[in-house]
Amino acid sequence: MFDLSNISVVLVNTSHPGNIGATARAMKNMGLSKLVLVQPENFPSGVAVGRAVSATDILDAARVVETLQEAVADCGLVIGASARSRRIPWPMLSPQACAEKVIREKDTIRVALVFGREDSGLNNEELQLCHFHVQIPADENYPSLNLAAAVMVICYEVRKAALDRIGTAVRAEDEFWDQEKATGEQVEHFYTHLERVMVKIDFHDPENPRQLMQRMRRLFSRIRIDVMEMNILRGILTNIEFHIKDQDK
Repeated sequence: MFDLSNISVVLVNTSHPGNIGATARAMKNMGLSKLVLVQPENFPSGVAVGRAVSATDILDAARVVETLQEAVADCGLVIGASARSRRIPWPMLSPQACAEKVIREKDTIRVALVFGREDSGLNNEELQLCHFHVQIPADENYPSLNLAAAVMVICYEVRKAALDRIGTAVRAEDEFWDQEKATGEQVEHFYTHLERVMVKIDFHDPENPRQLMQRMRRLFSRIRIDVMEMNILRGILTNIEFHIKDQDK
């Protein structure tokens, strides 16, 4: 019917193994199969297997990594679930808009849906690895959702958006694009290069950063540069470094 194999659900530092099992069940209910676990506190676990019921194949195939950066390194679209506002506003999606974006882009790039810790969610550094944030509009008197319930809400919206798209002539934006989107790994190398050059030209002081790198991340996350644009930007930075070295002689 439709292929959701390019979409991964990423759980960061999950403390209760039951939530991992319940997440696997929610994913299988909605047709998703790729689960990535970032430093789970207890996995593998019999509790996770018990909660997964008939979705143990998703647990068996789950990838376990050390960092979120590693989990999303090959992804061109990363969306993080966030229950609270940040000091620097980030592009925010509703669950429906999130799902529509995922379905539009899933056939051309890998997508990661990222969920944080049960008690504190994703931290600022992790959220800055995301192109967009998604917020479930729960009641303001009790906005805290169980982790697996939050995964189910987003996965349901993804499946609904995929079903809604069947039989339509809507084409993904990237089908008209001439280059692939840069992956998470490529983008992280770019940020490292950019910060190094800004320090060298005395534009950025790491001891007094003034949220500069966070704002640069927000800028390029909003644009979502492609591979060719990434190469151009890295070439400009390399040229700047070359001229700085020339002047120092």
